[in-house]
Amino acid sequence: MAGGNCLKFLAAAWLGALAVFALGPAPGRAESAPPLPLTLPGPQWRPLSQIGDRGLQAELDRALRRNQLWRSLVKEGKMAVALVHLADPEAPRFAQVNGDTMMGAASLPKLAILLAAFQGFENGSLRDSPQVQADLIEMVRRSDNAAASRMVARIGLEKIEALLIHPRYRFYEVEKGGGLWLGSGYAPGGPRDPEPLQGLLHAATARQVCRFYYLLAYGRLINPLRSQQMLKILAFPDLHDKFVKVLEPAVPLNRLYRKSGRWQLWHSDSILVWGEPWRRYILVCLVEHQQGEQVLEELVPVVEYFLRAK
Repeated sequence: MAGGNCLKFLAAAWLGALAVFALGPAPGRAESAPPLPLTLPGPQWRPLSQIGDRGLQAELDRALRRNQLWRSLVKEGKMAVALVHLADPEAPRFAQVNGDTMMGAASLPKLAILLAAFQGFENGSLRDSPQVQADLIEMVRRSDNAAASRMVARIGLEKIEALLIHPRYRFYEVEKGGGLWLGSGYAPGGPRDPEPLQGLLHAATARQVCRFYYLLAYGRLINPLRSQQMLKILAFPDLHDKFVKVLEPAVPLNRLYRKSGRWQLWHSDSILVWGEPWRRYILVCLVEHQQGEQVLEELVPVVEYFLRAK
């Protein structure tokens, strides 16, 4: 075996062994996990900005520095990661790297359409129906662009944007570097409204996407019932790539709540994993690189390695 091929073989073998160790077989204990959304009394609730954890941050920093490509992408602002460990729901722990770096996010902002749809159900501005539910499922689980564009047309782009900047949610804040943004549907034509900082149509920061899942996990998007309904749509992902490709051998699909995106060099994934106690976490990563999908796949076992050790 030639020297270069030998190194590639050894690297692949090491990653495979790491994945087996970190992921392991599908755990039966996942069935005893508390139901989502979690219930936590108001006085115990802490927003994402208050749960930063030095230990978790140090582990994440070290993990990203060890990989030469990841280290370079982080330095260039082309890789962003956000992580919440939910092993103890009363003491969640948060870490981020480039968490407030705005990046092209492709289909990831379809999360904003999902939220706006259920806000419309709640206030009566959007009528629920089997067709609407079918489009939401197609939009989220299969990332169908036509279904997403139909939902944008039903709701209205201005209403979606207004919800993202609303004081209750603040998913996009100019003064804090941006956030989650949907500036158009996913079909040719139609209104276009790029976000004001970088002129991106479909964009996100890792922190704000992570915050979306964090609020959802605790029933704080609209209300607990609506949060539960959104979680049901995010479960059972039908695209078996990126994070899901690595996780599905170990975690049932009904316990993977996920939305991903890909366009040209921009690759992104976001997931709430609800397995055995150590494997309860939110992970978000956005990458701008031709090997972005591989980066996302390789990130999961690395993160799970240090989560399991705690």
